[in-house]
Amino acid sequence: MKKLDWYIIKKFLGTFFFSIMLILSIAIVFDMTEKMDDFFEDQLTWKEIILGYYIHFIPYYANMFSSLFIFISVIFFTSKLAGNSEIIAILASGVSYERFLLPYFVSASTLFVLSAFLAGYVIPPASQHLLTFTDKHFERFSAENTRNVQMEVEPGTILYIETFQRRTSLGYRASLEHFDGKVLTSRITAERIRHDSAYHWRLESYIKRDFDGMRETLTRGERLDTIIPIEPDELFMTAESAQMMTNPELRAYMERANARGSGNVQAFETEWHKRWAGAIGAFIMTLLGVTMSSKKVRGGMGKNLGIGIVLTASYILFSTVSTTFSVNGVMSPFMAAWLPNLVFLIIGVALYFQVRR
Repeated sequence: MKKLDWYIIKKFLGTFFFSIMLILSIAIVFDMTEKMDDFFEDQLTWKEIILGYYIHFIPYYANMFSSLFIFISVIFFTSKLAGNSEIIAILASGVSYERFLLPYFVSASTLFVLSAFLAGYVIPPASQHLLTFTDKHFERFSAENTRNVQMEVEPGTILYIETFQRRTSLGYRASLEHFDGKVLTSRITAERIRHDSAYHWRLESYIKRDFDGMRETLTRGERLDTIIPIEPDELFMTAESAQMMTNPELRAYMERANARGSGNVQAFETEWHKRWAGAIGAFIMTLLGVTMSSKKVRGGMGKNLGIGIVLTASYILFSTVSTTFSVNGVMSPFMAAWLPNLVFLIIGVALYFQVRR
């Protein structure tokens, strides 16, 4: 690494972190203004507000705005280099355009690692804290009841619960069916189902039917203790729950959900791919930014910034729309997460070959 490389890296990362801190400061001021009445109504101290809410607010929004500000940061300082004819001098000294891009992609690698770490390990627990804080002080988001839950809890075993209450760990009108291949071997129905501990569940007022060919054995009872490999929290999983899982938790849940045949697993797969696609976006935004602004043009920085903001807004909109299609089952999670990156990578590569000439 040469002095010039460190100069570009410092300019890139310095501009990025400064712009992120600036926009987050503005976002916090607006959010605090909106929620100030709620804070004072609950008599929260500044320590509770900052450590309970805003310390978890920052990583989520920093990562959300990262693509936009990577692009803007690159355009901002590269346009200044081009406007001062510094890039012409660099290339005229014998440095190839590929070598000129090296410090940009070293910086992008740093932001890639930071984004992947935030998305996979910092933001999920922060989102959980935000939800808990919001539930307690603003408005209730967490569901206390769920209805019509049906899933394969283990191969050949189907659980159905009509209604389940989180607070009491009690469900009503449940059934547990066991299959051997496609043949139903037994079916238990119960008026109530109660979670005891770990995977231990209790069926109350139950009827058990065992099938052996055309023969059926009927058993009734008031209580039946059984092992069902599922926890109550798993009955309340929604698409939003994916954002509150770290990468290992998300991966483990997807494997369990696929084995059980859960219907909402697509939302979790979309979140998994979106985290990696968002981190890889640092390289694509860097390529787009430097190829757009490394040439001295009329209009200067203002023109480049304007085009950059439009392109980045299009990228974010494209990602949001494709994610919605995936969650609704119109598009595969992999395609929904990676298609915006592919489209903008093609644009970036085309600009690269044009500027390189």
